[in-house]
Amino acid sequence: MSIAWGLLIVRLVVGLLFVGHGAQKLFGWFGGHGPKGTGGWMESVGIRPGVPMAIAAGLMELVGGALFAAGLFTPVAAALLVLTMLGAFKVHGRNGLWAASNGYEYPLTLIAVAVGVALIGAGDFSLDAALAN
Repeated sequence: MSIAWGLLIVRLVVGLLFVGHGAQKLFGWFGGHGPKGTGGWMESVGIRPGVPMAIAAGLMELVGGALFAAGLFTPVAAALLVLTMLGAFKVHGRNGLWAASNGYEYPLTLIAVAVGVALIGAGDFSLDAALAN
């Protein structure tokens, strides 16, 4: 049972934080800047076209995070989250590994969590498990 609880905690925390990031990009919630503001920032770091990319990233984070938290279509959810974090390497990759230098440490950690959960499964307390029964 402890594995199921552990997976639930990881999925909920990581998934819901991704939902929040998606809502920042899409709706300007939680201190975010919405598609226009996020798109402008993306353009400033070389990600073009900014607004469509902000919307795409926001949708991947929102949908992927919600699916990941629920443990529904977990491999698809993880793929959406990994794709989003690979985009973060465009921003952070040139700064090295460590977050203290604005590096890619955090996106890499989130990729590891998403891939790890996808490989072992969402656990007993997930919609994937409920649908399998």
